[in-house]
Amino acid sequence: MHIVPQSIPDVLLLKPKVFGDERGFFVETARQSLLDEAGIPPLLQHNQSRSRCGVLRGLHYQLVDPQGKLVRCSRGSVFDVAVDVRRGSPSFGQWVGAVLDDVNHHQLWVPPGFAHGFLVLSDVADFCYLCSNYYHPASEQGIAWDDPELAIAWPELPDGVDPQLSTKDLVYPTLAEQEGERLPRY
Repeated sequence: MHIVPQSIPDVLLLKPKVFGDERGFFVETARQSLLDEAGIPPLLQHNQSRSRCGVLRGLHYQLVDPQGKLVRCSRGSVFDVAVDVRRGSPSFGQWVGAVLDDVNHHQLWVPPGFAHGFLVLSDVADFCYLCSNYYHPASEQGIAWDDPELAIAWPELPDGVDPQLSTKDLVYPTLAEQEGERLPRY
């Protein structure tokens, strides 16, 4: 597995070796010894979602027991985003984005203290999350996906498809509007 630090060095792009032939492919998606070497903590919870084209989930983070997430798209294609929301961080308010799909099999390590979200680019996408902590719904927070100061370069969707967000995701404040105690510390 090739591990590539991104423009925010805490965020890592993992490029696994893919072994394919006329029958299909095999890919190792996680090995704790390699994750340990990369500084990724043990992963305690595994989640999967399925979404249709245009669904945008995020930008989420949690304050209590913050989750780091090793994410990948096992079916389809998504544009995945990590935003540094750690007060005092030198990269506060910066973001990293990557296309994750079932062809390149890339994964993104989103460290604790980062807001995370993704936009589905294919007709359907299965998205897998390996998390370093358990979900704590009472401390879930979020940042507006279209925060103009973040200026996330979300990809264009096919004609006639607009981003579709949950009611909760539609009302999150911008990063500047988020109260200081509702942001993790660096």
